Amino acid sequence: MKTTKNDRILLAHGGGGQLTDELIRHHILPKLKNDTLAELGDSAKLNVASKSLCFTTDSYVVKPLFFNGGDIGKLSVCGTINDLAVAGSKPVALALSLIIEEGFEFKLLDKILSSISQAAKQNSVNIVTGDIKTVEAGAADKIFINTAGIGVKLAGVDLGFEKIATGDKIIINGTIGDHGLTIISQREGIKFQSQLQSDCAGLAGLTCELLKNTSGVNPVRNKTPEASVSRLTGISNGVKFMRDPTRGGLAATLNEISKGSGLSIEIREADVPVSPVVQAAANMLGFDVLTIANEGKFVAIVSPESADDCLNICKNHPLGKEASIIGEVVQTHDAPTVELITKIGGKRIVQMPYGRELPRIC
Repeated sequence: MKTTKNDRILLAHGGGGQLTDELIRHHILPKLKNDTLAELGDSAKLNVASKSLCFTTDSYVVKPLFFNGGDIGKLSVCGTINDLAVAGSKPVALALSLIIEEGFEFKLLDKILSSISQAAKQNSVNIVTGDIKTVEAGAADKIFINTAGIGVKLAGVDLGFEKIATGDKIIINGTIGDHGLTIISQREGIKFQSQLQSDCAGLAGLTCELLKNTSGVNPVRNKTPEASVSRLTGISNGVKFMRDPTRGGLAATLNEISKGSGLSIEIREADVPVSPVVQAAANMLGFDVLTIANEGKFVAIVSPESADDCLNICKNHPLGKEASIIGEVVQTHDAPTVELITKIGGKRIVQMPYGRELPRIC
């Protein structure tokens, strides 16, 4: 069947006229419909009963657009939600901007919009405003997406590098490397006996549950003077810091935490969860799995007293079944470093990745 121009995006679809209106009303609104977006104002009017908000933005240029476990649409929603989630907030609204190349097929656009809609609904957020731009063929590699998000800061949650202390435990909610190696294997047409699948997912449900159940001072379980002082000074026994290990993977995130806190970190290779197929793929392609991007994982720094409780909360959630305590924060002697204790008992420094090991993964 021959494809006609009516099946594809034209430059005129970004011109602000009749074709733009048809694109919005026939393709975007039916997929992302909500009362705020339906007003089609130049900005969204939000009623947010909070004095403390989190705000973030991100852009997505992933190649290929569709991959096992997700696509650029799902990724754009989940990625922005996760940035809000690890900041200690509950995501409430997203903005969506599309940069579409001339000639892009409407059936692919509709598929991406459906994915965006599903991901937004699953994470209880609305797309409340947005923008469309079209560019000449060859100028944007089919479609780029920018999202921005607003989240309401959870009461009693105060995360930051300055909260981190020696002895704190490091938790990750599941296996690492799944997203980046899925992208590169599909891009290069590499097939494995067991299929790789991206971990792309919105984490706010899990992070909110974790923070709501561990924030503030836990009940004192003993009557020691130290415990009483801790309680009186308001020292948190829960989650102290969170970050999602996307580009640069776990290695980049842990180095950022070490540098930001001024403390060193030790992790145990045996405790870092990696699926066998991901490890095999990394070995075959010559990648260090610690530097591979993730899109459904977070790293949490928690007090030693609350580590087991935090781990149990993760393990009882669908996105945290393979959670693990992978190491701890240790005292710095020279400069803050991240070290890996290998399975055979040796040690190696985990360095911050220099550049992009895998381009166009998000």
